[in-house]
Amino acid sequence: MPGIRFFPALSIFLVAVITALGSAESLRDEGIAAFNRGQYSVALDKLQRAVSADSQDAKARVFLALTQAARNDCPPALPVLKADSKNPDNQLARLAGLATVKCDEAGGRELDAMMILDRLQQRFPADADVLYAVAKLHMKAFNEATRRMYQRTPSSYRVHELSAEIFEIQNRFDEAVDEYQKAIALNPNAPDLHFRLGRALLLRSHSGAALEQASQAFLAELKLNPEDAASEFQLGQIAGAQNKPDAARAHFEKALVLSPSFPEAMVALGKLDAQAKQYDRAISLLKRAIGLQPANETAHYALMMAYRDSGQMEKAKAEKAELDRLQRPPEGEFTQFLKKLGEKPPQ
Repeated sequence: MPGIRFFPALSIFLVAVITALGSAESLRDEGIAAFNRGQYSVALDKLQRAVSADSQDAKARVFLALTQAARNDCPPALPVLKADSKNPDNQLARLAGLATVKCDEAGGRELDAMMILDRLQQRFPADADVLYAVAKLHMKAFNEATRRMYQRTPSSYRVHELSAEIFEIQNRFDEAVDEYQKAIALNPNAPDLHFRLGRALLLRSHSGAALEQASQAFLAELKLNPEDAASEFQLGQIAGAQNKPDAARAHFEKALVLSPSFPEAMVALGKLDAQAKQYDRAISLLKRAIGLQPANETAHYALMMAYRDSGQMEKAKAEKAELDRLQRPPEGEFTQFLKKLGEKPPQ
């Protein structure tokens, strides 16, 4: 049976093509290895030659674009990176997307970067690099907006409000109170300012005078917004600290009427019911709170005590086991890292 015959010229051509493809693949792999080692000039040379030898090699094109981006040569890289940020290959899509974000950010196109990051978050919701890029970009946007606000509207109440919030984060509550008061002086009818002042006063001190000052701030907030459940809840907390359980109950109940899915108010009411030995009502409220917030340790503790005090010891033990589980230090890479250093994991 006669075999298939190739003309000599065609045979030579096929051998040349196969050799070229093999060479391109080798160059690509060498280029990717150099890229992973951070040797970008070597990677650039190898990958450019790989793409020249085989322009259909998608992986070589992506890594060439990644290398160009790593060398801050974004213009030729971006068209490839943007296309490959939607690549079905997860690794390539992730790398291309992150590189695109860096290029867009460097070019002042923060909105484009945010759109890419939004897509990456949907595809890689638990990826540390993606989440880091999101945090960094939002922080940059916040800092830039803050700079413009302080520059262009230095006398506005918003400047004082933002300053107060920053002081709160830094636990500098005296300065926070002062800034909230300045903001209120400029705009006494602004929503949320009186509530924030009241909260800052409580964070600064729980003295009798501080409780009274905070109470006045929350009442002022309610004059502006009579349906503010958070202010009602804070007034209940203050009344409880002042040993006024009936007043506390009234505020907590009002908070729940205004916001029926308010777990903190449910827990506070549940505690009052347990103290009054109204165990059925307390247990019902606390179970509702846990249904809304399964990891709420305060609710689990209060429910455990309500079960214990009502004589339901087995249920109390089950709640104790659940509470222990919630309070157990998380296991994972960071915990293992601490163990290697001889440190205790977070309690």
